Amino acid sequence: GRAARRDLLSCGPGDRKLTRNLKRRYDEMHNVETPVEDLTPIDQTLEKEHEEKTRVKNIQVVEMGRWEVDTWYFSPFPGEYAHQHKLYVCEFCLKYMKKQKTYLRHKASCTRRCPPGKEIYRDNGREYTDSTGTTTTTTPLSAFEVDGREHKVYCQNLCLLAKLFLDHKTLYFDVELFLFYLVVERDAQGFSHVVGYFSKEKLCAEEYCLACILTLPPYQRKGYGRFLISLAYELSKKEGKIGTPERPLSDLGQVSFRSYWTRVLLDILKEFRGNVSIKNISALTSIRYDDIVSTLQSLSLIKYWKGQYIISVTPKIVEEHLKTVSSHVQQGELIPENLVWSPPTDTL
Repeated sequence: GRAARRDLLSCGPGDRKLTRNLKRRYDEMHNVETPVEDLTPIDQTLEKEHEEKTRVKNIQVVEMGRWEVDTWYFSPFPGEYAHQHKLYVCEFCLKYMKKQKTYLRHKASCTRRCPPGKEIYRDNGREYTDSTGTTTTTTPLSAFEVDGREHKVYCQNLCLLAKLFLDHKTLYFDVELFLFYLVVERDAQGFSHVVGYFSKEKLCAEEYCLACILTLPPYQRKGYGRFLISLAYELSKKEGKIGTPERPLSDLGQVSFRSYWTRVLLDILKEFRGNVSIKNISALTSIRYDDIVSTLQSLSLIKYWKGQYIISVTPKIVEEHLKTVSSHVQQGELIPENLVWSPPTDTL
């Protein structure tokens, strides 16, 4: 638990002997991938099977709504679907099809216009001025909470689609124990277009605020990764819990989380003029102690002194760092007041 993490954080340069448990925690904190030869025999077998299956991606292209996207990785679609060059996916119900004529026929008859489940966030769009002085209106957004038990097929289809763009993902069919949070763009006709999602285990012994996270390729680099992460932490705040993403993180996930943590911590340090403890920052943000430490280390804003970490910062240094991150309202900004959600009482 936390005691083991504190022990690890207090290890100085001369402490070379880490217990196996502490080393595992160190690897988790620093996103170090365990060598295959260090895994248990059963995990070695599973890892080798995974490498064999994912060496060559099986489906090359996905058509979904107005997008045609090249895939990145193998995904275990069932039966003959797994061997198609191209799959067609309904962007509203996520049903997947082999033939264009089937897809067109389905599009004409599909009655779903948004994800199933409960809408928990709605933003009708805001005007903002970008760095060039151009005034733009953000796209209207909504977020939905979808229970994997109540909407099993939809969530299974979502996981199979996501696997085409995620390397290490093992949840495909056992979705009942997870909640899925989907973010959509709403168009003028009232249609909702899925831009990304994250999943969260209903009952988790660890401090995970999310399990998997993905922004679909056509919507990447638009701030939606930040939005999804912000949403995950806002849910943790309402639960009164400290959160961290489940490891290992993908390369994109690692960059997205570090970017989010950096901006949030700099804003806190600016507000408190650096006079705040790591423990207090964690309570304010729901970001785990370890993640705060590693982020502040990357910014050279923390020192290790007499067995503990001390934030070492001046307002001028904070301002210099803030100049490197956007201060404008963007598409990826979440408005906490727009979130209408309370922790589920039925978590089975």
